[in-house]
Amino acid sequence: MHEQGLRVLIVDDEQELVSAIGERLGLRGFRTKGVTSGEAALDYLAEHSCDVVLLDVKMPDLGGLEVLKRIRQLHPDTQVLMLTGHGSRRDAEEGMRLGAYDYLVKPVSIGVLCRLLQDAGSHAKKDHTET
Repeated sequence: MHEQGLRVLIVDDEQELVSAIGERLGLRGFRTKGVTSGEAALDYLAEHSCDVVLLDVKMPDLGGLEVLKRIRQLHPDTQVLMLTGHGSRRDAEEGMRLGAYDYLVKPVSIGVLCRLLQDAGSHAKKDHTET
């Protein structure tokens, strides 16, 4: 099932990556918002709801694992996909233990990303309807 209009927050300290992913997902019917820090992600989520957060593990201000912990506490129905570079796979696996839906290793195929976002989004929507 294709989730048109799935709301995705993209969080990565590399602005070019945020823009590129946002543009590619937008062309596929996703509604995206991109931010470049963990603090900005938490600020955005305090004001807006989203279905899935695509969250970089390694960021300078507030790391992805800490952001994940806060999302799990404050927004338990929001699904989180961890995005990691080659050196931080262990951190991504820790993210899974902390409640992330899944993790992806950069560079990521847009097809794989879309499929995982749709899967995570369907879990988010199911969680919303069960409460």
